Amino acid sequence: MDFAKIIDHTMLKADSTRETIRRYCAEAKQYGFASVCVNSCHAALVAGELKGTGISTCCVVGFPLGAMITEAKAFEARAAVAAGADEVDMVINIGAIKDKDMAFVEQDIRAVVEAAKPAIVKVIIETCLLTDEEKTAACEASVRAGAAFVKTSTGFSTGGATVHDVALMKKAVKGQAKVKASGGIRTPEFTAELVEAGADRIGAGDGVKLVK
Repeated sequence: MDFAKIIDHTMLKADSTRETIRRYCAEAKQYGFASVCVNSCHAALVAGELKGTGISTCCVVGFPLGAMITEAKAFEARAAVAAGADEVDMVINIGAIKDKDMAFVEQDIRAVVEAAKPAIVKVIIETCLLTDEEKTAACEASVRAGAAFVKTSTGFSTGGATVHDVALMKKAVKGQAKVKASGGIRTPEFTAELVEAGADRIGAGDGVKLVK
């Protein structure tokens, strides 16, 4: 299977230079990836590099902890979209899920969804820190708040995507959102397993490895 069209070619390291980001954009154009996913400071650069290619500019918001004030997440999302982002990957408030404050979780997501329009929002629920019950609740809140995707991981915590979590999330969204698997995806074989489990999009730090 050709995975290129579902890969978000991702570079989120703190020491990413403009040269590195331009290389990721060139690779995305070469292989036909879905998007290039970067920190919001690089939104304008990526949007410029990818203009006219049909490849999306994806930015992370509230990354990697998700623990900042809602207004800050919404502001960052709005600014990223103004700079050229087509997709926004936001980190959910994980502590609020642990507190079972799902009204706050939903409101936090909705604020970003509204601020990001017309860009779509993917909600990173950081599965490695949640129980299965919490993962399901997080997915349901994301759907209610209008997110287009739920996403497994930041890749910056204690674990990444698993087949179990993708299947669980696919079931939880009931066809009302898509699922993005990310974190620790380094082989075509594992990519295939995640797609089989229900992943609609794959986030990978080295998308080229998955398609060569």
